Amino acid sequence: MTSNPLSSDFSYKKYSLEQLDNWVNDAVNCEDLTPQDIYDTIVKCVSESVDYHKKYYTKSVELLSLLKGHREVDFEVTDKDWENFWQEQDISQNYTEEEMDAMCERAATENDKEKCREYNLREAEYYTKRAQLDAEYEAIKAAGGYEWTPESNHNKYYYDVNRNK
Repeated sequence: MTSNPLSSDFSYKKYSLEQLDNWVNDAVNCEDLTPQDIYDTIVKCVSESVDYHKKYYTKSVELLSLLKGHREVDFEVTDKDWENFWQEQDISQNYTEEEMDAMCERAATENDKEKCREYNLREAEYYTKRAQLDAEYEAIKAAGGYEWTPESNHNKYYYDVNRNK
C-alpha cells in the first residue's frame, strides 16, 4: 500500500522506502534484467548522489572561505616560480606600516586582527634585526674578518664552485 502525499499523516521517509521497495521488486521481477544490471544501477545512482553533493560541498566550502577573507592557494610551482621566490624582494617592504595596519583591520575577526598585528610586529622586528646583522657582517667582512679568522691556505679560486665548468 502506497502512502498518499496529500494525507495529513504522510511520512516522506515511509513513502521513499515504499517506492524503493516497489522499484527493487519491479527490477527483480523483470525478465530482461540481470542481478549485475540491478547492482550497477544502484551503485551508479549512489555514486551520482555522492558526486552531486561533493561538488556543492566543495563549492560551498570555497565560498565560505572567500567570505571569511581567505583566498585560493595554488600549490603548483614551476622552476621559474622557485627562482623568482629567491630573487624577489621582501613584499612587506612594499607596504607602509599604516597600510599593513589597514590590512589587519580588514581581517575577518578580532582574533584574526590580533594575530595579524602580532605577525606584523614580529616581522618588523625580524627585518630590523636582520638589517643590523647584515650591516655588522659587512663591517666585519670589510675589516678582514674576525681577529680569530685564520688565513686561508688556498687561493681565491679554490672556493669557486664553477671553476671546473
